[in-house]
Amino acid sequence: MSPPIAALPMYDWPEVRDEVDAQWSRIRGALWEQGVEAPAHLVRRNADMPAVPGGIRDRTGRLVAPDPATLPPEELDYATLWRHPRLLFGQTCWGPLETTGLADHVRVISQPDYSDFEGGSGELYSSAILMRDNETSMRSPEDGASRLPLELLRGKRFAYNEPHSMSGVLALERDLVDAGEGLSIFSSHLQTGGHRASITAVAEGRAEVCAIDCRSWSLFRRFEQDAAKPIRVVGWTARRKGLPYISACEFEPLHDAIRRAVAASS
Repeated sequence: MSPPIAALPMYDWPEVRDEVDAQWSRIRGALWEQGVEAPAHLVRRNADMPAVPGGIRDRTGRLVAPDPATLPPEELDYATLWRHPRLLFGQTCWGPLETTGLADHVRVISQPDYSDFEGGSGELYSSAILMRDNETSMRSPEDGASRLPLELLRGKRFAYNEPHSMSGVLALERDLVDAGEGLSIFSSHLQTGGHRASITAVAEGRAEVCAIDCRSWSLFRRFEQDAAKPIRVVGWTARRKGLPYISACEFEPLHDAIRRAVAASS
């Protein structure tokens, strides 16, 4: 049997990899103290995942993800990572859990704390709605409810990371529906592949609006200061549960120990 793997890909920007590694080191140490063998290094490439000959299959034998060994080695396919049967510890988004069947393959272990970021409160987070060259920025509402500037959004070009993202698409869509609108409020949609790329698209004028989770927006302001200067927060999505930590169903006997390790390392 191949060794267990771990990954923290959701906020693993190159500039903060030392911080992400330090976070994993704390969790790993707490796991080892409980007798749980955890990998020393995080998965950051398809090549870091153990091969699964014939592909990853569900309990009925249906193919749900390819063998990582068949994927481009230097890229990272999230859908395959999240379904890998040897995923001891990882992080995902509620969007894939709710819309892609991922919940059949993993269990939610715990939630990170977003209190250090504007728009976050404990395990809850919201997305900042960003546009370029507006006069003022909106502070995150204390009540955590959505604030949608509908007439400002109408007819604009919308950039988003990927269709199953809660923070980039689904949260905004649900709040728009609650307001009697939908994603059709935008004149066009541009898929960028990542939050960082979505903000860059707005900064460069290739799109006019995007929705970015509060932690990613904080990272962008920290490491893309020049590009962030003309960007303003014009609204917020409602607060929802943040990006959960997960573990493969195969490791269910260890899930309580993993929960304790996360709590001890926080």
